[in-house]
Amino acid sequence: MDFTFIHAADIHLDSPLKGLSRYDGAPVGRLRSATREAFTNLIDLAINRQVNFVIIAGDLYDGDWKDYNTGLFFASEMARLEKHEIPVFMIKGNHDAASVITKEIKLPANVHVLDVKKCESRQLDDIRVAIHGQGFSSRAVLDNLAKGYPNSVEGYFNIGILHTSAGGREGHENYAPCSIEDLKGKGYDYWALGHIHKREILCEREPVILFPGNIQSRHSKETGVKGCTLVEVEDGILKEMTHMPLDVLRWEVIETDLTGITQYEEWLMQIEPKIERAYDLAEGRMLALRFILSGKTDLHYELASDRERVLSDLRSMAFSIGNGDIWIEKIKLKTSANQSSEAAHANPVTGMLEWLDDLSYEEMLQEIKEEFQSLHNALPMDLKRGDEPVIPDTEDAIREKIQAAKDMINDGLLKERGR
Repeated sequence: MDFTFIHAADIHLDSPLKGLSRYDGAPVGRLRSATREAFTNLIDLAINRQVNFVIIAGDLYDGDWKDYNTGLFFASEMARLEKHEIPVFMIKGNHDAASVITKEIKLPANVHVLDVKKCESRQLDDIRVAIHGQGFSSRAVLDNLAKGYPNSVEGYFNIGILHTSAGGREGHENYAPCSIEDLKGKGYDYWALGHIHKREILCEREPVILFPGNIQSRHSKETGVKGCTLVEVEDGILKEMTHMPLDVLRWEVIETDLTGITQYEEWLMQIEPKIERAYDLAEGRMLALRFILSGKTDLHYELASDRERVLSDLRSMAFSIGNGDIWIEKIKLKTSANQSSEAAHANPVTGMLEWLDDLSYEEMLQEIKEEFQSLHNALPMDLKRGDEPVIPDTEDAIREKIQAAKDMINDGLLKERGR
């Protein structure tokens, strides 16, 4: 049989996008509506391509609804699919587990939410497809759910739906852990995974094991094209997998090494084509940009002492390029000044900066984990993870904290020099 289906995951409808008030000029309305617009794009795609069914591999929601509007929006989009006789098969992930969502509305008959107590199987006999899946009963599922999935149904194209970290991924809790061997052992043709927000193919054939990524990025750590996977099957054999963009707002990080640059205008000329390229790649979408400036440069003190000027110049350039469709989210200054070793030894403050440069981030991370483990366990999930976790949990996070301390010291030096 020939058929097509869509594999999507990690929709996070109406994600609250906390902390936007910190950012002056943030397009709050467009950011808050982005997950809904991306989901509408998903439904439009399913209808336009006349797919046979849609799979949602967990985290449709971002947590308990603030009110019923979130559920009503989802139900209305499902009703659109029902009119075109497109069924939906979905499981609950850690963000929309059975214990998390307290409100409930009646969904159209085309929506099939698979069991959370055991693996449930559904068969589409007309196209000979067997779908197997189990959702999360609670927010933190640490068992290997894949072991409880049945073996493949003979003569059918078998699909497993699972919300999992697989073998573990940085930045994600290790929920429903399993190995590629666990998944291969079931004899399925396709594993539709969810939970990891970056698109990743764990196995390309026999079976395909795939994270489609989330359909709309929500912060600067989720860069690039976001969407779903369109799968085409001919004569019961998978022929094509296509990543289909759905996002309406794209996040990108522009990193620039200022080593050797001595003039402020020279730096601006270097930045401009990078913004233009990022905007072109966004293909008409709203673009959110974070800048990371690094390298040893004579411009360090000038950049550190007048960040408002730097931000203003970048915003002006971005507006000229994107006509209001580019938002500068943040500038992270990781530059350092060109200093002679003699001067550093003569000044205890600059000597301290050198000491900070020589710190072992690996050793410091281990010490932080040991010292703050109990506090980390007690923190709410949104403070553990996200763009800026309260307690650094990676070497990069520690590096950023140290850089922030160095910036404060440098700012103090600049004020002293200005007296």
